[in-house]
This record gives sequence, structure tokens and C-alpha cells, in this order.
Amino acid sequence: MARLPRLAVPGQPHHLIQRGLNRQAIVADDVDRQRLLDELRECAATHKVAIHAYVLMDNHLHLLATPESAEGLSRMMQSLGRRYVAAFNKRHSRSGTLWDGRFRAAPIEAGAYLLACMRYIELNPLRSQSAGQAGDYRWSSAAHHLGQRRDPLVFDHALFWATGNTPFERELGWKSWLEQGCSTGEWRVLTEAAQKGWPLGSAGFLHGLAQDTERPLQPRKRGRPAGRKAVPSGLL
Repeated sequence: MARLPRLAVPGQPHHLIQRGLNRQAIVADDVDRQRLLDELRECAATHKVAIHAYVLMDNHLHLLATPESAEGLSRMMQSLGRRYVAAFNKRHSRSGTLWDGRFRAAPIEAGAYLLACMRYIELNPLRSQSAGQAGDYRWSSAAHHLGQRRDPLVFDHALFWATGNTPFERELGWKSWLEQGCSTGEWRVLTEAAQKGWPLGSAGFLHGLAQDTERPLQPRKRGRPAGRKAVPSGLL
């Protein structure tokens, strides 16, 4: 089956996943980690993409980001690939690609999924047992949202600001939100949507997107379309 074109919507949050080739590491040490995030910050600023949440794991990167233009996400990730991969290859005396193909992404309806997606991203280190607490993991936006440090990569979404009237309220509320955890169902829905490129949102949200694209927005149901009868084998 032909690969669907990526759906990118200006002004809408998107959940992105970029994995390493054959799920191999995309960073070897903290020098690489800092270099990747520094390059990402430059590329996001250049191509006018707001990063709301992120986590850099050893073999993949998650982002929650809003592009100003439809081309912003692709241009940001292409630029990141040119700059970071070249530096990584030079430092580690290697050649060739580092990524497992193109990045995966799906737009999400902010009101329905943004905070859940932020939590999903920032709990990744706990799921992989890379940290005991989300805020302990240095290479994610969790410490920023918990008020433990200021992260220049993060541009907070208005919905995060709406979770409290003061920084203290927002930080306390975010701590509670992370502690509630991400259910297995929520985890599966967010992962599959990003991996397969299906937008996440209400029927109204999907209807609005459908006005601007001919691309399918949901997986087709399996089996014969409704109303069609099977053809007897003798007539084939």
C-alpha cells in the first residue's frame, strides 16, 4: 500500500516521533544529547515552530510542536538532520544516515489531547526505567513544567498556562497530572496515531481538517464496503 502523504496543519499542535535507524542509538553521550537539543532549538526558531514538550531518549525523539506554516515541521526536521547528523558522524567517525526514514507525525486537537500528549511524552523515561521521577530526567521538558529549571527550547502552549493562575499553581497541578500516569489505552492511542499519521480529535475536528485535504483522516474499516454483496465464485 502506498505511503500516505504527511498531514501538517499550520497553527495546530503535532506529535512527532523520530527514531534511530534500526532502533539504534541517536546519541552516544551527554555531549551528543546537548548538541541535538541545541540544534533543534536553532532549527525550530528558524522555521517558526513552537516546541511545547519533548523527550530525547537514547534511540528516539518525541516532540509536541506547533508549526506556523504547513512546511515548518518538515523543514525543521530536515535542517536538524543535516546539522546534527553531520556533526554526529564527524565526531564518531561514521557515515550515512542516522534516522529510521522520515519522521512520523500527527496533528492533534489541542483541547482534547494536548495535555495528555505532554504527559505521554514526559513520562517516557519512567516507562523505560531511565528515571525514577519525570523531573529527574535531564533531557525532557518535564523539569521545565515542574518549575525545576527554565528550558529555552520550550514555548509553553496557552492550554498549559490555563492550568493555573500562577507558576506555583501550574507546577503543582502538573506534578499531580504526571503522577496520575498515562493509561495503557491512552498510551496506545497516542503512539499509533503518530506512527501511522492519523490525526487525533473529535468528529468536528476531523471534519474541519477534511475540508482542506483529500487525504484519508482515519483508517478504513476492514472488509467489504457496506451495501456490496459477495459475488458467487461461479460468476468470477
